[in-house]
Amino acid sequence: MTESTHPWLEMEAVEAWIETRCVFHNLTLSLRTGEHTAILGPNGSGKSTLVRLIDRSIHPVVKPGSHLRLLGSDLPLQWELRRRIGLVSTELEQRVPRRVRVIDLVLSAFFGSIGLRQDQTPSNTQLDRAFQLLELFDIAELAQERWTCLSDGQRRRVLIARALVHQPDVLVLDEPTNALDLRAKHRLLNQLRQLCQSQTTLVMITHQVEAIIPEITRVICLKDGAVMQDGPKDHILNGQALTTLFDTSLQVIEAGGYRQVMPLS
Repeated sequence: MTESTHPWLEMEAVEAWIETRCVFHNLTLSLRTGEHTAILGPNGSGKSTLVRLIDRSIHPVVKPGSHLRLLGSDLPLQWELRRRIGLVSTELEQRVPRRVRVIDLVLSAFFGSIGLRQDQTPSNTQLDRAFQLLELFDIAELAQERWTCLSDGQRRRVLIARALVHQPDVLVLDEPTNALDLRAKHRLLNQLRQLCQSQTTLVMITHQVEAIIPEITRVICLKDGAVMQDGPKDHILNGQALTTLFDTSLQVIEAGGYRQVMPLS
């Protein structure tokens, strides 16, 4: 993928609150299309708040010298965000109705809902696209299954398929491998590696270093609501930086393009 100089996310001196807690005091960050990126940080670092700013479920404080632009706009149209930015979050997963069928959940992305309503009738083209994505993630046989019957790994793949219906410019995944067993994790990571060969920019938001696939080129370390480090993956994923980020003595072992974090003996 050829890198673009055009940022899809621009944050300048952003202040953001969750209820009575100020998560970001003065966050400045830019993410560009064509640049596969991991945003890495411990629990409580602000990762989930960043996701909520991207999906516009919360908004930053309006103040002089501060802005948050998505797709080059301070006030992007909701339909354009859905079309160009695919997003999978823990919050979305928790909102899925237990009895919804897999195929209906994927198709509902065309209508901006979570599950199909009676007044929403997919076209043949939309049906073809949904089944194509289920095939891509090896879950076509689950099309008629109910959400409640799926494993964690299957649910994650269904939601990623749903996020890709519009062939978005950017795919944002919040903790994509969380709660997955080793087989499900490796299967999902292999599929994300294949996805990186397309024209979709991947952004992984995670606290798991081992989930960062080889195709990721940039790593942003987030801690206490601020960017601690930001740069090429090979410069960031080392024992010294990760020891500071996670407040524990760590060493890094690399194999096959992946990193594994171990306690420093």
